[in-house]
Amino acid sequence: MKSLTRRKRFSFTPTYKTLKEIMNDHNLATFGDACANLMYSLCLSCQNGKPTGAKADGRMLSEAMKQAGLRDFMSSRMTRHKLADAAEALLAYAWLQNFITLTESVELLARHEDVVDAFTFLLLEVKKRLEHY
Repeated sequence: MKSLTRRKRFSFTPTYKTLKEIMNDHNLATFGDACANLMYSLCLSCQNGKPTGAKADGRMLSEAMKQAGLRDFMSSRMTRHKLADAAEALLAYAWLQNFITLTESVELLARHEDVVDAFTFLLLEVKKRLEHY
């Protein structure tokens, strides 16, 4: 089976073969929390015309996971918190492995006024890039 790795930018990034493996990595989710917050904060900063710090809420991330069809990759007994963690892990992995840049992420988020729609669109793009690699 082909691995979902391009060129490692960081030596601490594990190699995975499936989206499910990525989304179930708790350490990656912890790192991804900061990544998702940065992406969201940068998007808001661009929209507001001034630096803005914001947290990507777990409820909106878990809803985006469902709308993107990524819930189907997870076990049936997933809490909202675990779904948000999975989204954060996926976003972090895509950035760490050069599947998407921070600038691209912010630009994709900015295309939608609704935050859930924005993260749904971003997660779908990440999924597409990982699956087509």
